[in-house]
Amino acid sequence: MPGHLIKAHHAPGIAASTAAAVIAVALSACTSTATGAGAAPSSTRAASTASAFTITGAGSTFDAPFFSLAFAKYHQQHPGVTIGYSAVGSGAGIAAFTAQKVNFGASDVPLTATEQTAATAGPAVQVPVDLGAEVVVYHLTVPGGGRLHLTGPVIARIFLGQITNWADPAITALNPGISIPSEPITVVHRSDGSGTTYIFSNYLSAISPAWASKVGTGKTLHWPTGIGADGNPGVARAVADAPDSIGYVERSYSKGPILTYAAIRNQAGRYVTPSTASIAAAAAQKPAITPTDFAIVNEPGPNSYPICGYSWALIYAHQPSQATGKALVTLIDWLTHTGQAYAAATSYVPLPPRIQDLAHTTLQQVTGPGGTHLLG
Repeated sequence: MPGHLIKAHHAPGIAASTAAAVIAVALSACTSTATGAGAAPSSTRAASTASAFTITGAGSTFDAPFFSLAFAKYHQQHPGVTIGYSAVGSGAGIAAFTAQKVNFGASDVPLTATEQTAATAGPAVQVPVDLGAEVVVYHLTVPGGGRLHLTGPVIARIFLGQITNWADPAITALNPGISIPSEPITVVHRSDGSGTTYIFSNYLSAISPAWASKVGTGKTLHWPTGIGADGNPGVARAVADAPDSIGYVERSYSKGPILTYAAIRNQAGRYVTPSTASIAAAAAQKPAITPTDFAIVNEPGPNSYPICGYSWALIYAHQPSQATGKALVTLIDWLTHTGQAYAAATSYVPLPPRIQDLAHTTLQQVTGPGGTHLLG
């Protein structure tokens, strides 16, 4: 009975076991070939699958901590369904999905028109699956402790290579009463195609005209400075290992190496840290999202945390197998409804009811080989 692991890529020079330990969870299950049979719906829109299925996915490391827990819980409730998810980054996940190497992809930014066209099995539907935040983590010894306060423009200047020392007046002015050492800053960024990078750079583009013009928004960037690391676990470990460094990771990853993260000034001028309340406050400013209008960075409101985002599951609209397709949409429907009960335990925020409804409506579009809809 081999286990199936949620796997994480890691940065060069970092032990694989250390990086993977942040998010790896074994889903102990016997594997077997799918033999058909559907599932009976329950009041939570989930289903009990009678036959054995293996569902594979790949993509976002932003999603991996939530997926680890939620998929393990789903397998406990549905022993016939084994889920294998490879946390390889949004870019690699999209590539695996478009090449039909996995049943679903996961990305923190929906597919572009070009990526949609490249999908080899036809149109894809995109389902919001989780809501989270990114933190700006740093490894700096501040006498007496205390959390650093940073603004978007200052963060942009650090990642542009324009602020190179922690004792720069632009930083010390934001932190009166804190003795900040005069040490050179080591910038750590993602080296792989990353939805986490997309959200972070989207925020910097919204807050800094200089960043928008010189670097812009994307999953892959031409970084002006810094060292690259692979995946959220790689960035977290690189910052943990490098004194006087700074980086950005999905909120859950600051709890692996116990990294300190900054309070960031929001659009209302208040310094906020990510919490269930502050992330939900940001999402509430934009209650309706679509795969072409999805960004929730730098939202207004006094309590809004400024670097938040949704992540998306990518599923082919026309499934080649009725049985496996039904098992897949049943899983994702459970994940976006009942499975949201496990969001808080991994530092995510349950999807707002309107977004859960969007997920269900989107999944209702998926059909089997005969054209029948796979979800009621």
